[in-house]
Formats: sequence, structure tokens, C-alpha cells
Amino acid sequence: MVKDRIVDGFENAPHRSLYYALGLSEEELKRPLIGIVSSYNEIVPGHMNLDKITEAVKLGVAMAGGTPIVFPAIAVCDGIAMGHEGMKYSLVTRDLIADSTEAMVRAHGFDGLVMVPNCDKNVPGLLMAAARLNLPTIFVSGGPMLAGRVDGHKTSLSSMFEAVGAYSAGKIDAEKLREYELKTCPSCGSCSGMYTANSMNCLTEVMGMGLSGNGTIPAAYSARIDLAKRAGMQVMELVRKNIRARDIMTADAIYNALTADMALGCSTNSMLHLPAIANECDVEFNLKLANEISERTPNLCHLAPAGPTYMEDLNEAGGVYAVLGELKKKGLINTDVLTCTGKTLGENIAGARNLNPDIIRDIENPYSKTGGIAVLFGNLAPNGCVVKRSAVAKEMLVHRGPARVFDSEEECIGVIYAGGIKPGDVVVIRYEGPAGGPGMREMLSPTSAIAGAGLDKEVALITDGRFSGATRGAAIGHVSPEAASGGAMAYIHEGDMISINIPEYSITLEVSDEELERRRANEPIKKRENISGYLKRYAAMVSSADKGAIINIK
Repeated sequence: MVKDRIVDGFENAPHRSLYYALGLSEEELKRPLIGIVSSYNEIVPGHMNLDKITEAVKLGVAMAGGTPIVFPAIAVCDGIAMGHEGMKYSLVTRDLIADSTEAMVRAHGFDGLVMVPNCDKNVPGLLMAAARLNLPTIFVSGGPMLAGRVDGHKTSLSSMFEAVGAYSAGKIDAEKLREYELKTCPSCGSCSGMYTANSMNCLTEVMGMGLSGNGTIPAAYSARIDLAKRAGMQVMELVRKNIRARDIMTADAIYNALTADMALGCSTNSMLHLPAIANECDVEFNLKLANEISERTPNLCHLAPAGPTYMEDLNEAGGVYAVLGELKKKGLINTDVLTCTGKTLGENIAGARNLNPDIIRDIENPYSKTGGIAVLFGNLAPNGCVVKRSAVAKEMLVHRGPARVFDSEEECIGVIYAGGIKPGDVVVIRYEGPAGGPGMREMLSPTSAIAGAGLDKEVALITDGRFSGATRGAAIGHVSPEAASGGAMAYIHEGDMISINIPEYSITLEVSDEELERRRANEPIKKRENISGYLKRYAAMVSSADKGAIINIK
């Protein structure tokens, strides 16, 4: 076992003395040491219950003959960070989480790991760490929030942001806004739609790194505690069989995740996180692959914000395994891959049933024949840009309009709230990319303001930043290269015509090559002032979005 080199032998007596200082017994030191990476904190609603999840994992590990030892991982609440400087610190935590977990595990010699994440960057950060460390590892998340209720309809955080837009546009009054505020987020858990946190927790299950229900069992359900105990017990099986993270996170497993992503209609942020995870696993991943898989994978779910159903509904309909069962009918997933159960994915889903075809469409009756995400290419984004196609109104799948250009999110949101955006416009928010932001902020506030004003079927938004999974509409992000790197985004002028054709995966700035070159020669790239600390280091090292916004270390 890994810990033997730290615990056994006379030369390690000083190490043992420190373990005894922790209150561990001699008997406990003879067992495998299982690190439990707990993301518990008291500021993120999706993490406030992770102390209970962690305690359940500890019990499961001990029941199965291991010695559980807890250490922390940080997490940012994207909702609370949204719309201000705090959002610059969201994506960047993914790499802090991976790096700090690597440091803790390498320093202390664990034999296996249980990762206890829940929210947006926390899940992919720990998946990256798991791949890097390559120990027997299992994930158990904190689970999704229950949907809220307003006027007899289910709600989620996107409803709350759109209510702000509706209030600004005079469509609801202050009393109704207050009602949304009090009822939209009724429990602990990751926000109740198919946003980034739930997307990544579902994809963790698809990749075989989490047990059935990891992505969908609500945080408030007692079944979530049972799942945590079983995860704690199962990591001991992985240790005994020496099944390691990269035995599970193979190329086929990652491609399965991308396929399920298309069927589920996951957040566009998965197009940042899957490449980053693949990079840690030495698996080739490029954005054109996403379109290839999308072309053959039907979209089976319209969870919020794409539709009126929520994670609790997906759970009741059979969960992720039921979706995989539908995909299996047409041979769209590789069922021979190994999973954390010690069995193949095919064995895991053998008994899966779709219990509600209104929530999970039958493979023969999809919402669309193509997947939920599309990657567009063209002179505006030669390396690609990403849109959640399943959340775009049919009227906006093809759109042409004049550019309204803003050099920051703050510049844009004020104009939207003031009624300065008109039907047909293409809103451009630039200098918000991984390096230019820095930190690649999510643009939920402007997209929600547009939707709340009733313009989501008439206005497109393009950015080198990114979008929350809660965003709906023709919101196109991750434009690569970004403006700060000299991409065409930096040279768009107010009124330039932009053509978008999502079915044909194209996006075009209707400016000649000669005119673009003239602008490049005469218009300097803008630089953010007063960037310091971690953000300054991050901006200097981060890759472009099409590469997953990974930290370049080569």
C-alpha cells in the first residue's frame, strides 16, 4: 500500500508519532488510509450539507475496513459570485482545487480517495486531480437542490435572474420579485436545473467515477446519505482490486461522457471541463469531436433552463442510467468500459428503465436528432465557440444582425437594463476570456436580462467569456482566439453584421479579410489594468478556451 512507505519500519517512527497525535490507533494504521476530500463550507448552498455526506463516507470506509482521513477543498458559489469581480475567481479555482488536492495526497501517502464535491468548478477540479494522482478513487456529490415553486410552476436560479430582467423591463412588480427571491432556492444542493454542477455530477456518473444516482438524487433526500455510505464502502473494493482512476477514465469513458452530455443537454461549461479532464488523462480531445458526436446523438432531455423539468424529475424518471439505456439502444455508447463498481458500464445499466418518457424521451422520439451542444466555426471563431443548442429558440438557430460591442460585462448590463438593446441585435461582450478577463466570467446576468425583457427570441449574445448552465437563448461563448489574444473579437466594430447558423455550425463576421487585417494593424489590443495576485499569474499561464482553459505547464 502507498502509506506503507510512510508508516512501516523503524525509520518511520516519527511519522507514526504524528499519526498517533491525530488520535489514530495502531490498528487503524494497519488499514488502508483513505483520503476524503471534503468540499464542505458554509457559503455555498450546494456544499452546506457536505459535512453530513462526509460523515457518511467516513462510516462507509470504516465499515469496509479502511481508515478515513478528511481534508478540505475550496469551492466558489457561481450564483453569489455572478455579475461582479467575484466571478473572475470562479473558473480559476478549478486548477487551485486540482493542485491543492495533488499536494495534500502526495504529501501524506493515501491509499485511496473519496472525492466529495458538488458545485461548478469543484467537480472538474477533483476529476482532474483524480486523473493526475491515479489512485483508487470514487466520487459522491452533495446532490441537486429541489426546485422552487412560484405561481404553481417549478423554478430554479435561472428563473430568479430572469425575474430581475422582467422587473427591470417593468413586466413584474417588486412584490413578485420578492416572491421569487424567497421561493426560488428552497433547499441545500446544487441549483436545480441542468446547470454546470449537475452536468458535471451526471457526467462523473457516466464516466464511471460515481455510483448510480450520484448526479440526480436530491441533496435533501436520505438516499443521498445512503449513497455516501456505499461510496465509502466501494472505495475499499477499488483499493483491494487496485482499480485506479485512469483505469476508469479512459478515452472511451470520456467520449461516453460527451455523448451523454449531448443527450442530457448539459451546460456549455462541459466544453471547458471535459477537455481539461482529458488533458490530465492524456486523451485527445478537440471541439470538432463535439460536433461529430452531436451529429449522431439525439437530445433526449429538456431540463431547465431548456425546458420546464428539473433534476428531481430526471431522478424520478430513472436518472442517468435510464438516459444511457436509451443511448445503448442505438449503440451510441461503449458499454465495455470499467467503472467504480468494478463492473462494466453495460453491466451497471442492464436493469435501467426509462420510467417517464415525458422527462427522458425515447431514443426514437427525441427533442432533436442532434445533441444539446454545438460548436461553431468561422472567421470570428476559427478555433471554435460554443452554444447550448437545446436552449436556443427555433427562431434564433439562424440569425443575422448588427453588432452591439462592449468591452466588459459591466458596460453591457447597464445598456440592457436601460432598454438600449433592440430586436435583431447581436450583443458582443469581449475581453472576458480566460486571459483577458482574466478568469472567463459567466454572463448569466446579461443573458437573463435579455430573456427577462422578452428578447431571447430576437437577440443573440456572443462573448469570449462563458455562460452559466442556467443561461438560455442564442448565447454563444468561449470564442477562440479571445480578444486579448488578438482574435477577431477585438476588431468588431459597432454595427458590423454578424451571421449565425447553428445547424450548419458556422459564425461569420461579415467583414473582408483585407478590412480585418487593416484593423489589426491600426487598432491596439486593450489590456486590463490593476490585475494582481493569483489572477495575474493565471492570466499569464492559461490556455485558450478551446483547449479547456488549462494551465500551460509545458
